[in-house]
Amino acid sequence: MHAANIAAPRLPNPRARPISLVNRKQERGRNMTTFDDRERAFEAKFVHDQDMQFRIIARRNRLLGEWAATQMGLTAAETDAYAKAVVQADFEEAGDDDVIRKLIGDLTSAGVDTDDATVRVALEEKTVEARRQLMEVK
Repeated sequence: MHAANIAAPRLPNPRARPISLVNRKQERGRNMTTFDDRERAFEAKFVHDQDMQFRIIARRNRLLGEWAATQMGLTAAETDAYAKAVVQADFEEAGDDDVIRKLIGDLTSAGVDTDDATVRVALEEKTVEARRQLMEVK
């Protein structure tokens, strides 16, 4: 054989990318976008859930204040002011203990026979009522 008849093997262009790699990178970019979208959706849901929980607790405390005001025989104006004071009392410390202490102290000083268990039952009932009210509004 003659050397002129033999073709030199073609070497691949080192700069050229196979189409499959380009497609994979594009696909990876779309997946990252999907992942980012999901992450933003989870963050938005978390914010919404936290906001909703705050609203439920604030509404519950207002309803609890109205319940206690009725027990103490307060007027409509006093009831409104007292319900606001119960909502404010919840900001003193984390949890429900600050609200429960306030209610028991105020009910006892007003001459109402009550105990921790009674206030906690009312707290649970008002939590359900507050959640129901807010879900209806939504």
